[in-house]
Amino acid sequence: MKKFLSTKTGFFTVMVLFFWIKTYIIYQTEFNLGVKNVMQQFLLFFNPLNSALIFLGLALFAKGKRIGVWLISIYSALSFLLYANVVFYRFNSDFITIPTLTQTSNFGSLGGSIANLVAWHDIFYALDIIIMVVFFIKAKGNWSTDRIKIRKPLIVLTSGVVLFVVNLGLAEIDRPQLLQRTFDRNYIVKYLGAYNFTIYDAVQSIKSSKQRVMASSDDMTEVENYTKAKYAQPNPEYFGKAKGKNIIKIHLESFQTFLIDYKLHGEEVTPFLNSLVRDSDFTYFDNFFHQTEQGKTADAELIMDNSLYGLPQGSAFVMKGNNTYQALPAILHQQGYTTAVLHGDYKSFWNRDEIYKEFGVDEFFDASYYDMSEENVIGYGLKDKPFFEESIPMLKSLKQPFYAHLISVTHHHPYLLDEEDATIAPAETGDASVDRYFQTARYLDEALEQFVNDLKAEGLYDDSVILFYGDHYGISDNHNRAMEELIGEEITPLKHAELQRVPLMIRVPGVKGQGVNHEYAGQIDVVPTLLHLQGNKAQDYIQMGTDLFSKDHKAYVPFRNGDFMTEKFSKVDGVYYDTKTKEKIEEPTKEMLEINESVIRDLQLSDKVMYGDLLRFYTPNKDWTPVDPSQYTYGKPGTGKASSAEEK
Repeated sequence: MKKFLSTKTGFFTVMVLFFWIKTYIIYQTEFNLGVKNVMQQFLLFFNPLNSALIFLGLALFAKGKRIGVWLISIYSALSFLLYANVVFYRFNSDFITIPTLTQTSNFGSLGGSIANLVAWHDIFYALDIIIMVVFFIKAKGNWSTDRIKIRKPLIVLTSGVVLFVVNLGLAEIDRPQLLQRTFDRNYIVKYLGAYNFTIYDAVQSIKSSKQRVMASSDDMTEVENYTKAKYAQPNPEYFGKAKGKNIIKIHLESFQTFLIDYKLHGEEVTPFLNSLVRDSDFTYFDNFFHQTEQGKTADAELIMDNSLYGLPQGSAFVMKGNNTYQALPAILHQQGYTTAVLHGDYKSFWNRDEIYKEFGVDEFFDASYYDMSEENVIGYGLKDKPFFEESIPMLKSLKQPFYAHLISVTHHHPYLLDEEDATIAPAETGDASVDRYFQTARYLDEALEQFVNDLKAEGLYDDSVILFYGDHYGISDNHNRAMEELIGEEITPLKHAELQRVPLMIRVPGVKGQGVNHEYAGQIDVVPTLLHLQGNKAQDYIQMGTDLFSKDHKAYVPFRNGDFMTEKFSKVDGVYYDTKTKEKIEEPTKEMLEINESVIRDLQLSDKVMYGDLLRFYTPNKDWTPVDPSQYTYGKPGTGKASSAEEK
């Protein structure tokens, strides 16, 4: 045995075994892949083997002792890819895709968050590489300088391909049309492995890049017919009630609905937002869900301004930043509104300085407009209190009526806050991210109260639509233990889906609020709602959502992975549940299957619009003027880049 291990074949064999075991251990300990049966468990164990044989087998074509160098290089590269997915998954509960790697402009702002996701035990994930290097140094003296006969590496590669085909066949038995219909990357990794997922994702990325070239105006007809058929007529009690009023839309970073009325250490975490729930001027949607995917905040912005879904991989803000859009800011601008975004981070993050031009945003007040001194900045940018305080003069500078979108940042993973800014003690679960989450939520709540008081003092409150919304989850399912302790119940797959609720609160001047509205809805529904409040025909535009106040509102909430929620039943990870009793439904009804097909159709057609850039072929109405991005520039006056308003 000792003699065999000192050979090239022995070294290769040991490396394959190390690779196989390491990958399987990480699958089991770091990822929550939802393994439900013996077949899935077997495939999870089995799939690293074909990857090991194919990728490491390529090194066997090297000559002499270079085989060892190639093997260690390939092994290290694959280990780095796997570890990168581990770190990414710890916050996102998702896997890295090729499109996310193109978002390099964001990496500089992510440093603190990434550092917080690295664990001390991660050092063990590098020990195998060190062992293999030592092994190679000791064994290479026994290796010949001759090249291995070509037959051996070919047999290894062929074996890897055969095992992959077997793997895929078994996966298709357990999950038919795995590669054709699934929107969920967890499925691909569970059945085929993290490495094969990367190859699949690369193929999908190449395929999507070709879709725009192949698209034509004929593709738009199907989408137009679908959205017009889905259209929900406006509620006459609300239609046009906000015409000519300012719209102030406030983005609550990483804010989940469970925080509303939640008490920690006997204190309300968010007393101000809680008070708005009971404010007779507001309507609060307590069954409102985020529908973001890998783009997170950027996805929320896209959905909330376009009523189109984000992409299944990567961020449309980066990948489709030069698409044609018919976004809410552009629609309002063409009706006499000044449109603006205010954000305490720099304009290039998420490619905002490019895609906002396509959205028709007149003014982008980024970090260059704010006091970014050290005491005012933490985590992802300007603290929320100085951000909202300094935003008031900027709002006053806008010609009315205006549409203003303010994006908060302090309540963002890893939920850092200076000690003097914390006014509530952290939770005590032992999970640092979860424990701090409540402190930054309280800080955001205090900043919002200050902001609303300032709006009132400056005369901007009474004549404005005020809208608060949560952008995406703040606590992923990697923190279920701590969350179970805090909410006092087991977090099942259905419960996790229910925790994707985020707040939506709307105040319309002169209109009595509805109090708590229990309608099931998602971010996709906000644009048609605001258009109808403005007295615009949402039917003119390509939108996947429907008016929240309409009696015909489509009350099912699609998630980006193909799951959905309704008041009566829900689909999570391919399993149907009774929403009220939480029991599994073994045999889905006709109604369930019809909604499932509608969800798939929504996602497919939205993707068709995004990948094909189909809105370039569509004119909403005779008054519409296509957005010309060259007419917009962003930057603080005096910094060398004039704003659009200054130029005009």
